[in-house]
Amino acid sequence: MPTDSQYILESIKQGCTTLSDDEFVVDRLVKYFGNGRIRWHVEFRGHRIELTTGQIKKQPTFRRKILEQAGVLPPQRAGANYRRWAIDLRKNAIALPWRDRPVDAGFAIDRLASHGDGRWMVEYQGKAIKFTTTKLRRQVSFRKRMLAKAKVLPPQLDPATYRKWVDWLIQNATEAAPQTEDASMKEKSWLDDLPELAGWQNEAPPQATS
Repeated sequence: MPTDSQYILESIKQGCTTLSDDEFVVDRLVKYFGNGRIRWHVEFRGHRIELTTGQIKKQPTFRRKILEQAGVLPPQRAGANYRRWAIDLRKNAIALPWRDRPVDAGFAIDRLASHGDGRWMVEYQGKAIKFTTTKLRRQVSFRKRMLAKAKVLPPQLDPATYRKWVDWLIQNATEAAPQTEDASMKEKSWLDDLPELAGWQNEAPPQATS
């Protein structure tokens, strides 16, 4: 695998756009903290590039990540100048808790299961989140519920793309195993029958003492 510097040089040879100091202006840097780790998201011209603290501190790695994900190369700064710039960038970051961190563009649920009557179960990384058809089809409701139940915020899609994604999910949904409901029904009927099984139905109610 090429080093950061080699990758950058190859990209420059292939006509990559190298930005000057006044052209490279980061829209904002968001610091996501929690879960015992810190991640940074550089927002630049509509791109969101996720970095670790170490990747921000190392200029070649920082430039490579921006180049890979935004298609442009930040300016080369002298070592001390870059360090000061990176420190200032981190000082001015917006801090948000980890649960508000947007997931990667490759967000994918494990499975959508249908329980019938407009009821659905989204399975995501070991969690099962219940939805109605209405909540599943409304992107705001879907993202809000995923954040509340699975502590993850799915990426925001344009409305048409989200509708297509949900339609595809529903078309490929699996039928939920019926034993889940059957088991709860059996448990309920067993509990209902418990007094009879114990012979309690033959007991006379206690007489009130005068």
